[in-house]
Amino acid sequence: PTPLASQALVEMAEGEDRAQLLAALPAEKIAEFLRALPDDDATDLIGELEPDDQRKTLATLPDDDAGDIKRLLRYDEETAGGLMTTELVEVEASLTADEAIRQVRILGRDVEDFYTVFVIDQERRLLGTMRLDDLVVADPGASIKALVEEPSVTVSPDEDQEQVGKLLGRYNLAAIPVVTDEGVLLGRITFDDVIKVIESEQTEDILMLAGVTDEDELKHTWVQSVRTRLPWLMLNLATAAIAASVILVFKDLIEKELTLAFLAPIIAAMGGSSGTQSLAVTIRRITLQGSGSARGFVAKEILVGLVNGAVLGVGIALLAFLIDGNVMLGLVVLLAMWGNQIVAGFAGAFIPTRLDRAGIDPSIASSVFVHTLTDLLGFFLLLWLASHLLL
Repeated sequence: PTPLASQALVEMAEGEDRAQLLAALPAEKIAEFLRALPDDDATDLIGELEPDDQRKTLATLPDDDAGDIKRLLRYDEETAGGLMTTELVEVEASLTADEAIRQVRILGRDVEDFYTVFVIDQERRLLGTMRLDDLVVADPGASIKALVEEPSVTVSPDEDQEQVGKLLGRYNLAAIPVVTDEGVLLGRITFDDVIKVIESEQTEDILMLAGVTDEDELKHTWVQSVRTRLPWLMLNLATAAIAASVILVFKDLIEKELTLAFLAPIIAAMGGSSGTQSLAVTIRRITLQGSGSARGFVAKEILVGLVNGAVLGVGIALLAFLIDGNVMLGLVVLLAMWGNQIVAGFAGAFIPTRLDRAGIDPSIASSVFVHTLTDLLGFFLLLWLASHLLL
């Protein structure tokens, strides 16, 4: 059946040969599928076709449906306009409750899953929203103006999709209205569309933290994966070489105290682990609460590093003493571990915060800088302290 087939196409993940499947069908059949879908889903499907195929398909659709899809296609797919549907239930503020209910019955037949009625004026400017249960129990002759609630939040069609997701979650809404600068109602974005956005954004952030910038990495061939990952690995190679170069500066010291060669990677690795923890918490805060929300995290993460560093420092000092029997060596590794943990907490919070203030996505480049800094200082603190306290 057409409704089932069209819904199956919508449920396929983007990039899973949807465009090829559609392109293999006659334009009339594609139009039949699109007519069975809400306009936002239909727009997503037709947006994957080549321009010539789009024009042929739109030509077979009724003028109203084709017009709605063309208007939605103008918006970037990662904006509120790209997410919204123009299918909604709206009533004019001049109506009575009884008249509004009759209009809701008519409009609701063509709208999928609506929970909110939008109230507009004669020029389609949004005045507010109205809950269905309030409308149903209202006196039939009452003006709906008394039932209107001011919208908690609205978004413009150019608003980034990630921000839309944050707003829906913050205000616990089933749908959020999309309006022009003049307040004219354009459409609505429902929570089910936002769930997909949140999943996509979280996947993107996870991949970026790992140094993978392409969302389609999970479906890449091995050749495409190599091309995507190799530049980041080359950058990591360069930064790792810079950090490791500290060892060359203190090679004479290491030859005299071979135990340092055993302890240095431990201190550097623990700094990297703590920096990653701080980085993850800070980026999560920025993602959930918006730009600028993690400013107080730097002091907190320094304090966390101070406490963790003291505990870990005592542990590695005991390990060093058991291996070498040198109390001063234990003191050196204690101070090096302690210092590197403080630096890790500072870097894990400060670097993404500064990138966020500069308008750069902190999930893209933070991990490279944090790990380089903790490795570099981990090696340097240990060997510099050893050169002054052991020799």
